[in-house]
Amino acid sequence: MANNNNSDERNSARIDKWLWAVRIFKTRSIAADACKNGRVTKNGVSIKPSHVVKAGETVSVKKPPITYSFKILKAIENRVGAKLLPEIYENVTEAKQYELLEMSRISGFVDRARGTGRPTKKDRRAMDAFIDPAVFGFDDEDDLDLEED
Repeated sequence: MANNNNSDERNSARIDKWLWAVRIFKTRSIAADACKNGRVTKNGVSIKPSHVVKAGETVSVKKPPITYSFKILKAIENRVGAKLLPEIYENVTEAKQYELLEMSRISGFVDRARGTGRPTKKDRRAMDAFIDPAVFGFDDEDDLDLEED
């Protein structure tokens, strides 16, 4: 019976160890904190750091501003070289998520230096000019109707 248990251990891994081993998080404690804070999910349900994952499962990791999705090909607990990662997981993140990341980079708001405070009036106007009002369902005609009332 112990042999079956060992084979199960080889085909499964703790999620916090797996996230660290495949270099999604820099340290295991950061991976565990992400699990505790609900940023790691499997099938839409938050999972604890001790949750055991197996090959074939899909795990989602929220790293603002996007949510990455990874299909587990091998369940490992020991860190491996970056060149071996394609054998261990497959990145199945939707293209829409990468578009969201690119939009946040273009806007420049996410990359503001820490401690610079709120955006200046000039920064705010630049952000407003970047974001098209039609994206949010506003039209210039609606604004004119409000002014007339």
